[in-house]
Amino acid sequence: MARSSTRNAPLEQRDTSRRIGALRALLPFMRPYRMLVVAAVMALSLTAVISLTLPLAVRRVVDNFNTDESALLDQYFFAAMLIAALLAVGTGLRYALVTRLGERVVADIRKAVFDRVIAMSPAFYERLMTGEVLSRITTDTTLILSVIGSSVSIALRNLLIFIGGLVLMLLTSAKLTLLVLLIVPVVVVPILTLGRRLRVMSRENQDWIAASSGNASESLGAVQTVQAFTHEAASRAQFAQMTESSFDAARRRIKTRAAMTVIVIFLVFTGVVGVLWIGAHDVRAGEMSAGALVQFVIYAVMVAGGVAALSEIWGELQRAAGATERLVELLQSEDSVSDPAPEQALSLTQPVRGRIAFEDVHFQYPSRPDVSALDGVDLVIEPGETVAFVGPSGAGKTTIIQLILRFYDPQAGRITLDGTDLRDVSRETARRAMALVPQDPVIFAASARDNIRFGRPDASEEDIIAAARAAAADEFITALPQGYDSYLGERGVMLSGGQKQRIAIARAILRDAPVLLLDEATSALDAESERAVQAAVEELSAGRTTLIVAHRLATVKKADRIVVMEAGQIVAIGNHDSLVGSDGLYARLARLQFTDGLAAE
Repeated sequence: MARSSTRNAPLEQRDTSRRIGALRALLPFMRPYRMLVVAAVMALSLTAVISLTLPLAVRRVVDNFNTDESALLDQYFFAAMLIAALLAVGTGLRYALVTRLGERVVADIRKAVFDRVIAMSPAFYERLMTGEVLSRITTDTTLILSVIGSSVSIALRNLLIFIGGLVLMLLTSAKLTLLVLLIVPVVVVPILTLGRRLRVMSRENQDWIAASSGNASESLGAVQTVQAFTHEAASRAQFAQMTESSFDAARRRIKTRAAMTVIVIFLVFTGVVGVLWIGAHDVRAGEMSAGALVQFVIYAVMVAGGVAALSEIWGELQRAAGATERLVELLQSEDSVSDPAPEQALSLTQPVRGRIAFEDVHFQYPSRPDVSALDGVDLVIEPGETVAFVGPSGAGKTTIIQLILRFYDPQAGRITLDGTDLRDVSRETARRAMALVPQDPVIFAASARDNIRFGRPDASEEDIIAAARAAAADEFITALPQGYDSYLGERGVMLSGGQKQRIAIARAILRDAPVLLLDEATSALDAESERAVQAAVEELSAGRTTLIVAHRLATVKKADRIVVMEAGQIVAIGNHDSLVGSDGLYARLARLQFTDGLAAE
């Protein structure tokens, strides 16, 4: 099975510019919640200040432990307890504010990414698997949540404690502080060196997770085909290989991060013990009090803990930076089909008449730029006319439908609706005038009613039932366990192919649009259902511009005109009788389907 082209790209080419600065892309999402950010920072600063105050109280207790004034000693103990209480309240407040901020920002990011990708043209999904997009929306945003909701606040708090503790250490004992500072360069070097390696490893890990997610989504989406061709073992092996690659990348990342943690903590606490040994000699020499030494040691431990925490969080920030960049790629991705600026967008004439014109249209699919799907197509479809498109597979019939819906734009020429170039109106405006029945009907994991109502969300119950009856779907729907409330399962797994098609036709009927697009709309129906639906389509087509794509010529015999296509070009236009009499491509197709078909019977 195909893998995403981004996954196939060399990792070195994809992992450029993986900096912590990438997290700045989160600022626009945090800006609407400035007051929440300010409150969280204030709570964070409060807890840091209280933490730095606690050693001062401990020093007072130690230095006055042998005093005869028990009341004074009680006051120091009470002050220490009060500080601890304030620290607890401040920490709880910080957690509540920061966690809420993280959840809110991540929810906004998920909505922004989904809003972007749901509107992307099919060309976008030729380059990126749906499973990888879902991985970015879920896995990557979870990483960002852990950073905003935890890591950043912990990092800032430890940074404040580190700076404040260092200043108070200096005030307590300049000599011992200078000795501690000699350790800092030894600690920083492994953080910077190993941090770069962690950045690359984190991105590689996330890429493999996205690839395995895409592979699993593809296999599960086609599970019946996988099982029918006994491809389970190969699918298991492919998914296992990707999962193991992800695990190997994670193992290398964990190993590097563990090594960095061991080195940093060992260097920090070895240095602290050494400084404590020197301080103990100063106390014995009377150069500083025991309380001052205890105060210095607590600050040294706090500073060392801050450095250790920062080194630990650095890896998380690296992973979040990579996740942010992956999400920003989606948010900033360019769509090959775009709407005009709102102030420049034109409106369609109302009511929409449905006159469609192709003017020297040339088109190649982005994934096949060397093959012309349409090559100089000129065609005018008058309002209310029913036009059928026939021809061999790959002739360009479905491409006609996709260009009218603006899933793609032609490279040359133009397509107009009621004289207005489709590129000059928004896609939403143009598509509101159209109803589609695709070759592969899409059934959502919802009730039969909701699936039909998808065509027009504000439709009444009577309209829904009328559309179902017109599409010959009412009988089998009412026979379901809960009738129209019956859950149809993921992708309509509870329905047959013909039933799915009739649901899709009912949806299009309910939309009641002036332009009706039928792409092999009756291909999955049995003869009896096809006759019923054909009658419904004929009634529905009255007064509407209808385009029918079909391989089965029996479904297009009554069309006003039949357009015969081959290799992206129009080779003949006429009605059924005239085309059969011309002895061209259509006549050959008709002989294959009618004469040979009858002989076979």
